[in-house]
Amino acid sequence: MRLLRATGRLLRMLAHIARGVWIVALRFPALSPDQQHAHVQAWSMQLLAHAGIHLRIQGQPPVTGPVMLVANHLSWLDIPVMHAARHCRFVSKADVQGWPIIGALATAAGTLYIERSSRRDALRMVKTMQEALQRGEVLAVFPEGTTGDGREMLPFHANLLQAAVAANAPVQPVGLRFVDRATGATSFAPSYIGDETLVGSIWRTLSAPAIEAVVHYGETELPAGRDRRSFTHDLHARVDQLRRG
Repeated sequence: MRLLRATGRLLRMLAHIARGVWIVALRFPALSPDQQHAHVQAWSMQLLAHAGIHLRIQGQPPVTGPVMLVANHLSWLDIPVMHAARHCRFVSKADVQGWPIIGALATAAGTLYIERSSRRDALRMVKTMQEALQRGEVLAVFPEGTTGDGREMLPFHANLLQAAVAANAPVQPVGLRFVDRATGATSFAPSYIGDETLVGSIWRTLSAPAIEAVVHYGETELPAGRDRRSFTHDLHARVDQLRRG
């Protein structure tokens, strides 16, 4: 049964991804930004359904920007989960842009790319993010910089919060977790850490019983005179609290 369930989910996901590529290539150029955002949100919700993932939202997602969403990072599923809850522009490492299929979908979703090893590019990205916030956009970052194991959060990188501090823009902490729908226990099936392969993580997720992705939005905060390090420390504590329920 596990094999049949996983195979069925995989086939539906692949068909859905192919449809997404078709929409991006042929329909996106004629759509307004708001229409594109609506398509990304609907597509992400359907992707989760095909993978056997149910979405539960706690708290209030942002209605409009400017706001920066700050979340913990657990899985390859985090981005579609957050897009399904509320479309946002993610900040991602530059090499994602060149990934086959994934890069095209990420770019169409409005992803901003940063070369993490380059200080000059980091400064450019801070300016780009600050301008996006000043335009009233909704941005999202994973300040841990990589996926954690879901048990303890990694430290946050303060440089990703610099744009919000410079723009004095609201920041909203977001806690992510995955639970088994039948038992309510934490599910580690979608985890993607250490030496795990992406293919192995995807297959484990598709083979698992129904999973619920919980997106817990906290209250927005302004930097209010805090420097980026103290602001980051406070946000880490808020996200840690939210992800625990």
